[in-house]
Amino acid sequence: MQDVQAVARDIAARIRAAGSEHNRQGMARYGINVAHAAGVSVAVVRGIRKEIGQDHELALVLWDTGLHEARLLACLTADSGQTDDALLERWAADLDSWDICDMFTNNLARKTAAAHDKARAWAGRPEEFVRRAGFSLVASLAVHDKNAPDERFLGYLGLVEATAHDGRNFVKKAVNWALRGIGKRNEALRLAAMDTARRVLAQDTPQARWIARDAIRELSARGPLIIGL
Repeated sequence: MQDVQAVARDIAARIRAAGSEHNRQGMARYGINVAHAAGVSVAVVRGIRKEIGQDHELALVLWDTGLHEARLLACLTADSGQTDDALLERWAADLDSWDICDMFTNNLARKTAAAHDKARAWAGRPEEFVRRAGFSLVASLAVHDKNAPDERFLGYLGLVEATAHDGRNFVKKAVNWALRGIGKRNEALRLAAMDTARRVLAQDTPQARWIARDAIRELSARGPLIIGL
């Protein structure tokens, strides 16, 4: 059996060899933190995931390399059934870029039994990417947790309203994403989300106006419900 540390080193070396400064600059233009990035596309990361399959022990080591793309891969490779509260909190505390944040919430955290608890807890935290993780998780759960009652999402609307003052770009966008996702879940929640958006609009700050107007525009269209992220 191959040593997991050696496998992780080989994968990290492969990622670094495939990267380029051109790709790093392109990532940076999209607001990705490239301080520890090799400059490899998500498509390449997903290709490696297909090769290695799910391997929770390997995911832990990949994350600890600190390499940006290795952390994306770790989110795809970890087993949600083996992901406990301590691991969720440790990885959330390490988040430093919106793309890893969203990969973490959409592909790992939302599949855990603690998903709704973490959404509420993280949305109330002050750290930029932990807070983003909370609202990103709400948006993902709005799509994927088909059995959750409306009452859960009505509660999240209260968090949206309470956090609309946060002008940090990556938080603001996630709050808006959560609001739109809840409103697209069903007609009752669409109406509730529209009411929330109007109250957010009345806060009359630049970020609140952006969050509310974008959501009102999309939810007023009465388009098809979101079916996936």
